[in-house]
Amino acid sequence: MKDRRKFLKLSAAMGMGALLPLQFCSPKKEEQGSQETLISPAEGTLASFGIQLWSVKENMFEDHIGTIKSLATYGYNQIEGFNIGKGIFWGMKNTEFKTLMDDNGLDFISSHTNTFEDLERQAAEAGEIGMKYLINPYVGPQKSMDDFKRLADDFNKQGEICKQNGIRFAYHNHGYTFEELEGQIPQEYLMDNTDPELVDFELDLYWVYSAGHDPLKWLEKYPNRFPLGHVKDKDGSVDRSEADGSTVIGTGILDFSTMLKNGRDNGMKYFIVEQERYVDISPMEAAEKNASYMKSLIL
Repeated sequence: MKDRRKFLKLSAAMGMGALLPLQFCSPKKEEQGSQETLISPAEGTLASFGIQLWSVKENMFEDHIGTIKSLATYGYNQIEGFNIGKGIFWGMKNTEFKTLMDDNGLDFISSHTNTFEDLERQAAEAGEIGMKYLINPYVGPQKSMDDFKRLADDFNKQGEICKQNGIRFAYHNHGYTFEELEGQIPQEYLMDNTDPELVDFELDLYWVYSAGHDPLKWLEKYPNRFPLGHVKDKDGSVDRSEADGSTVIGTGILDFSTMLKNGRDNGMKYFIVEQERYVDISPMEAAEKNASYMKSLIL
């Protein structure tokens, strides 16, 4: 996707450091020991869902506090961040950002970030405020399967660092890991060669579909490996493989009622809205419509 590629290029110039080339109903939760019990206030509806802040990045750069307050009024109760320019805490201390979240009834679940740079500090700060995940959002297409083999090793090491700080590591897919390379599907290799105790995955449903795969088959083949999911719809007027073809959720062609139910049944706990393309609508207007769809979705 064009914007995400720009994000990766800009990150180096803005202090994050470029990523190295090798380098779904989730109801209210109650704790029972170390297990999470899922409780829905209205059976079949979503009670907890979030938004990836990249969806409203321009607004975040203009006024991150005001934007976050507005998102909370739309019905989101979880936030997933990204790291560019001002860091995942937007120039604030981690504890200050946590207070901002708490004051608005939001849970800062996770953030995309460069996990190949300064991971120990990032993991310590994230763990200190109770975040659940640090997520590598992009490594780019690789030249060979040997490169993906090195990545699997890197992810295991990064997962260990995160575990030591009380959080989890995850990798967010794009389409390239679902494209055959040297007779193999890289995503499959990464799933099979990373330690489930250390490495999780965030399944971007849009990208799996765009790459010509069925997200349901991946969820069923790898239960409990996709605890996070990106809920991003595909405009039916664009080609299936089109990278920049997202639209307001519920107006596209993806069957989220089936996908998210399947995800929930196979261990998905966090359902994160993402949209990157806007036609005759502003990002914040789209964010509000997406929240309304999520609240009304019946699984």
